[in-house]
Amino acid sequence: MPRPRKPRCVRGEPAYGFFKPQGIPLRELEVVNLSVEELEALRLADIEELYHEDAAVRMEVSRPTFHRIIKEAHRKVAEALVEGKALGIEGGDYILAGDTRVFECVECGNTWEEPFGSGVRACEAVCPKCGGGARKGCGRGRARRGQGLRGWCGPPRASE
Repeated sequence: MPRPRKPRCVRGEPAYGFFKPQGIPLRELEVVNLSVEELEALRLADIEELYHEDAAVRMEVSRPTFHRIIKEAHRKVAEALVEGKALGIEGGDYILAGDTRVFECVECGNTWEEPFGSGVRACEAVCPKCGGGARKGCGRGRARRGQGLRGWCGPPRASE
């Protein structure tokens, strides 16, 4: 059985759901669907002009995963533009992120914030009060679609 997909942190919901060629009704067009995390990857790489490694940190994925996301997003946008298809933006496996992320210590219950895109990962976060492991929610009370807080990896092992 494959490993479950890790949700990607995105800055916000898209402002628009469709883009289409002018003068042709949407019902007459074939639609290419772009996921919300693919749109976020386009924003980070092409608008903010971040290196893939920095953009991957913001989305809390590995650099190779970010590369796969951005490659598929570029392919879909090119297909829509070249072949005159509508571009729909919806769905995906993502978490809405605010300017800060809230961490909660699993040992003492202390909560603290880390800036979004700081590179601190949930499984590496250490409670500033007691040094315990953390559980993380991305943003303030905005959880992944259909789920609550993501699981935590626990405190780092002594051998790490």
